[in-house]
Amino acid sequence: MTRHFLTLNDLTPAELETLLQRAIELKRMRAEGEIYAPFRGKVLGMLFEKSSTRTRVSFEAGMSHFGGDAIFLSPRDTQFGRGEPIEDTARVLSSMVDIIMIRTYAHETIETFAAHSSVPVINALTDMYHPCQLLADMQTWFEQRGSIRGKKVAWIGDGNNMCHSYINAARQFGFDLHIASPTGYEPDATLLAANKDCVTLTTEPQAAAHSADLVVTDVWASMGQEEESKKRALAFADFQVNSEIMALANSGALFMHCLPAHRGEEVSAAVLDGKQSVVWDEAENRLHAQKALIEFLLTQ
Repeated sequence: MTRHFLTLNDLTPAELETLLQRAIELKRMRAEGEIYAPFRGKVLGMLFEKSSTRTRVSFEAGMSHFGGDAIFLSPRDTQFGRGEPIEDTARVLSSMVDIIMIRTYAHETIETFAAHSSVPVINALTDMYHPCQLLADMQTWFEQRGSIRGKKVAWIGDGNNMCHSYINAARQFGFDLHIASPTGYEPDATLLAANKDCVTLTTEPQAAAHSADLVVTDVWASMGQEEESKKRALAFADFQVNSEIMALANSGALFMHCLPAHRGEEVSAAVLDGKQSVVWDEAENRLHAQKALIEFLLTQ
């Protein structure tokens, strides 16, 4: 049966642990100049309804490192953006390429696509989840601190797709997640209820950050929410991750952000560019974690 990666829950905890250890190994091989090209002749189809820097470069470069090829497709380039049924696009595209990644809006789009695809489909971001970023985040934590099981993670900000994937990660990797969001910007209620044993919700950033081992945030207005930016800036004014917030966390706490970041808004420059920040390792690890994911899905 074809395996897909639409959320972190599509892999078992054991598979996720193995995948991240493999990502660390692939990173070492790359750093040492070892050529590893097991997928010559394989093609990755990349469907983008939402633009990106890190996602496109990491997937395209990763497939190139493997000896394969990647085809970039935007809505301007395909019938996908002109109203062709998702099912039809999935059937045709999956007959021509070996693996597909999609960066889109509605999560239902990628679920429908995967249901009609004959090859693995990777969620490279939807409005509901961003699981590839969590692979990079967890790889970064493992490299810096070892196991995250039993640790306290603070999410401060919007209850968005990244927050939702952190909820799934709390379940899959065994950490305690404390979410601080303004009223009206909480994560999905159904997802919260299903994970209430490992997730705590508050409106107080200080409470979430207290004794945290990892502090994470994201932009206040995601792509497609620009018209809400002024309203959101007011709602999130007290939710900036700054030196005062980080001082409440454990002394060895790390700071992560999926980028791009707005210094002076959701995070202060002192934190983003400070010693506790691992955002540049986190960004690079998109490449290595996704290579491990591609290898996993193509060898099932």
